Amino acid sequence: MSTHDDLTLSLTHEVRDRCLCLATQRAARAIARRFDDAFRPLRLTSGQFSLLMSLNRPKAPAVGELAALLAMDRTTITANVKPLERRRLLRVVVDRADRRSRRLHLTDAGRELLIAAVAIWRKENRNLERTLTPAGAERLRAELAALG
Repeated sequence: MSTHDDLTLSLTHEVRDRCLCLATQRAARAIARRFDDAFRPLRLTSGQFSLLMSLNRPKAPAVGELAALLAMDRTTITANVKPLERRRLLRVVVDRADRRSRRLHLTDAGRELLIAAVAIWRKENRNLERTLTPAGAERLRAELAALG
């Protein structure tokens, strides 16, 4: 049986200082806030930008494909699609080959918004990269890719 003695302040500090999950979550939240602030004039969040950008391809992806790409579950994708669909930035269409599946199509309005958003993304991404060394930015991308 554990006791309060097992949960020491030094254990709390160990987790704070060594936990990769916590460090990654904190960094992800800080970076997302930074991009959310930058995209705010377009009434777009960083997550919505990523979702819309993932639709910029020759064949409209299915919800399941997006879920895998964005490392999100299907219900989260669906919830994030609704406000973008209301803004007519994307269309949800029944897949002709599999009537149970839905494909997401980027609309002309979505493309126009993405063009403006990419300019903001490039500037903010450059600014973020400048907080690291050039080699550090490349190493971080590689390390994050290895974890994902």
